[in-house]
Amino acid sequence: MIFFLIPVFNEEKNIPNLYRELADFSLPEEAFFVFSDDGSTDQSKAIIEDLFKDNLFIILGDGINRGPGAAFNTGFEWILNESKSDSDCVVTLEADCTSDLSILPVMLMLNKMKYDLVLASVYAQGGGFEQTSFYRKFTSACANFLFRFLFNVQVLTLSSFYRVYSLSILQTIKKASPALIAETGFICMLEILVKCIKQGAEVIEVPMRLHSSKRQGQSKMKVFKTTLQYFRFLFKNRD
Repeated sequence: MIFFLIPVFNEEKNIPNLYRELADFSLPEEAFFVFSDDGSTDQSKAIIEDLFKDNLFIILGDGINRGPGAAFNTGFEWILNESKSDSDCVVTLEADCTSDLSILPVMLMLNKMKYDLVLASVYAQGGGFEQTSFYRKFTSACANFLFRFLFNVQVLTLSSFYRVYSLSILQTIKKASPALIAETGFICMLEILVKCIKQGAEVIEVPMRLHSSKRQGQSKMKVFKTTLQYFRFLFKNRD
């Protein structure tokens, strides 16, 4: 089974486009969509229920906005409880259509080749940004440099939601930690990346072009606040 874990917060303008992109993609027969709703106040849930009615899907959430980290943790926990096979994998996607599905077949192939974590990376050779501010690029580059320096690993991207996890690495982290993800904000992606690396995960990156213009509405991430959280987390968790 391939689980697609998609955090959602007021994405009513993006979900129809996401559905069309997924419909155009040759999905495996055993695909299950897990939408982890982070307290949306718009029509996101109703649109998901209408568009995905012919697919295997579930919408998780209690109506409270806790942040993307909490949404991811809820989704991962549900998948770990429901999965029936150690060979299952989890694809995490952005709900705003900025995850380039054209590279997903390569990411899934690498997962089958026993890579525990496959990252879509704008920093890998061949990747890059489209219509992204210099400030966001600069702060992201600084955080990535510090990560490689402090943890002595050659992972180039930290914050991308777009990843493929083997179920086995998530199970290993769950056994070693009280929670898969404790952070509630966008720094959650760095937290689980560090946990994967500390558990000896085989990690590989696939280049991706990030097209911010595909997003309807503004990004939910507050760049300055998130950058400070990244630096604090990096220094707190360095070996």
